Amino acid sequence: MNKSESIIKITAALSKFQSEVKNPPNSSNNPFFKSKYAPLDVVINTAKDVLGKYGLSYIQMPGGDGASVSCVTILMCEGEWIESDVLVLKADKVTPQGAGSAITYARRYQLSAMLGLAGEVDDDGNHSSGNKLKKETTTEDLKDLDNVVHTITKDEAKNLLEVANKANVTAATVTKQLLAKFKLSLPSQLNKEQYDIMIKGYENMKKVAK
Repeated sequence: MNKSESIIKITAALSKFQSEVKNPPNSSNNPFFKSKYAPLDVVINTAKDVLGKYGLSYIQMPGGDGASVSCVTILMCEGEWIESDVLVLKADKVTPQGAGSAITYARRYQLSAMLGLAGEVDDDGNHSSGNKLKKETTTEDLKDLDNVVHTITKDEAKNLLEVANKANVTAATVTKQLLAKFKLSLPSQLNKEQYDIMIKGYENMKKVAK
């Protein structure tokens, strides 16, 4: 950790911030660990008003080479600053989407840690100690986590089935297709990107049928 020569003001402001701020709500689901967590936007929205109240601000600087991404967070107050160590993560895919997902993941963890916020349910060390989950999980299963866990709404799941029905595809067939394509068993388990793919596919089937 790097810091300015004096951190008297910033530590006093951070103390006031931490005495007032509440932990962000764990509003997103992690289906692999059967747990909930607070996504980056919720962490930011929870903290920003209280940060401003005490003159605190921060910047996060992503970097990397595509295969790996990095993030540094700097907390500032009245000319004083505290800089985190560099957090480096390996991107699952060397694509803009893969890098973006890893950066979001890094920003969320680093910002929460620096501000003293808890953004997910404590698993009592089960994952880090190697205890098995209900489902055997590999690194490959956890790819693009921040996108995977943002599942669609009930209305979107219902809409998917309605669009499929108009293309003469039954709900049972939809379930089989989800299992084969994404290894999912329910429409509600889709993320937004997967949902868009399925909707487009059924709409195209409907056009061909006409």
